[in-house]
Amino acid sequence: MAAATSPSAGSRPHRVVVLALDGLLPFELGIPHRIFGRPTDARGRHLYEVVTCSVRPPGPVETDADFAIHVAHGPEALATADTVIVPASYELGPVYTEGVLTGELAAALTRLRPGTRLASICTGVYVLAAAGLLDGRPATTHWADADRFQRLFPQVEVDPDVLFIDDGDVLTSAGVAAGIDLCLHIVRRDHGAAVANEVARRTVVPPHRDGGQAQYIARPVPDPQQASTTAARAWALGRLHEPIQLRDMAAQEAMSVRTFTRRFREETGVSPGQWLVQQRVERARHLLESTDRSVDQVARDAGFGTAQSMRQHLQAALGVTPTAYRRTFRTGRDRAAARRT
Repeated sequence: MAAATSPSAGSRPHRVVVLALDGLLPFELGIPHRIFGRPTDARGRHLYEVVTCSVRPPGPVETDADFAIHVAHGPEALATADTVIVPASYELGPVYTEGVLTGELAAALTRLRPGTRLASICTGVYVLAAAGLLDGRPATTHWADADRFQRLFPQVEVDPDVLFIDDGDVLTSAGVAAGIDLCLHIVRRDHGAAVANEVARRTVVPPHRDGGQAQYIARPVPDPQQASTTAARAWALGRLHEPIQLRDMAAQEAMSVRTFTRRFREETGVSPGQWLVQQRVERARHLLESTDRSVDQVARDAGFGTAQSMRQHLQAALGVTPTAYRRTFRTGRDRAAARRT
């Protein structure tokens, strides 16, 4: 597949088309509209345009609730998309049982333009896989469906532990609310952390959730009398620029290192060390986007110590160097400033 289409730098907003299939979950259908409907530029113009379409001519589409929705656009809308999002559906028929597309779904997908960015929420990933768009690529879906999905599509590299996977022009998310994480990630990728954080604040959700979906798999409920690690995380966030030792975090909760590490992983799905790296990467991203501090200074302020250490961590997490990351978002910001003058 060709490289994904980038958000337009001109006056036309990036068009997101949401494919509504029978049996869809109304909650998931609403996620792209809520997240992509919020971002605006400095002049208040919307950065995205969100359109819902069906594989049939305009009309009703059944949901998994006790109501249907009226969709005003048919499959021809797919040909106008810069990004297409496929939410979950409980009525995928042979897509879900045999891994093959229905005739009308196959016909609808032929309308996609080369380079269209594709994304799925939860079991919407079955549609992408059945279309052959995930062969040899990493993907995820709801943790409860991951084993079945892997058996049906052995050519896909399934990761059942993450909230979403960004593989460039194809992105997939875990179940239900992980669609929020995915859509916020796309906004962050397109326009930077500041824009995505503002959308998250308005939606009253965290801009970035720690851990993966493994933390939501059924397990024994912790004793309600057990202490949390919340205070330690808040303490660490206030001093990311300083060296932070595991024993110091444990001390904030008056726990042994062993107990603290176990509780921390139970609550967040990752180790304290992994969590610290995630937070420092987010801090570095924010500083690279929003300040003119040197790479060395950003590395110190984010707690990486040296530019080389930050470069290694950003390369591992984002696939780019600090300089390349800054250039990407600084160029977009400078263009926006130039349009305002």
